[in-house]
Amino acid sequence: MTERSCILTRAAAPPANLVRLVLAPDGRILPDVRAKAPGRGAWIGVTAAELAVAQKKGKLRGALARAFKTGDLQIPDDLPALVAAALERNALDRLGLESRAGMLLTGSERIADAARAGKLHALYHAADASEDGCRRLAQAWRVGSDQEGSDLRGLVLPIARPILSVALGRENVVHIGVTDRLAAGRLGEALDRWRYFIGPDLLGSHQSSALAGGVISASCATAAQGASAPGLSGHEPAVTTHEEFE
Repeated sequence: MTERSCILTRAAAPPANLVRLVLAPDGRILPDVRAKAPGRGAWIGVTAAELAVAQKKGKLRGALARAFKTGDLQIPDDLPALVAAALERNALDRLGLESRAGMLLTGSERIADAARAGKLHALYHAADASEDGCRRLAQAWRVGSDQEGSDLRGLVLPIARPILSVALGRENVVHIGVTDRLAAGRLGEALDRWRYFIGPDLLGSHQSSALAGGVISASCATAAQGASAPGLSGHEPAVTTHEEFE
């Protein structure tokens, strides 16, 4: 897999761990988190806070001008928020896709049965899930994975159950179990990138708003679930060629 370099830090990483920015026809810089937009793109691998600082100090404008070979560009004041919203939407869409493909389980009993049978590859909880319910499912997962005594547990998403239910097209989604290894990797990748960009400060500051319908992810999981920062979740590039733009 070809790696890209962040235009701000020069650090190289797989595209799945970065965010692509594109120059729209009207001159605006916009996020292209799925890297599908045509034309030249520039990649960033920083957090929202770091992007805001780079934007305030003019470093972002200079890096983008070099990337797109023009100074005729408009950087939205709320670019970090636009990127965060796009990553959020991408993560929710991925949940919906995996649900429609039959890769997810909902319902405590069904998830617990799969967990004890060693068929669970990832576990997620709504923000308003009870601690007891999360704890029981985590214990079943540890038993089925032969990891009793470890800290293996699910990832608590500060997305209340109505939001998760809409994303999955199901009713009253409180817990989600992933029974396919590749699906767990895809979900972990989408959530990793979102959580890394938001950063721990914003994750914590938005916890209280989650129960009112906010959608900022919480860091409550282990790396075994693919919930670590990009580059730390077990997804390694097949090839280490480096390109900065595309």
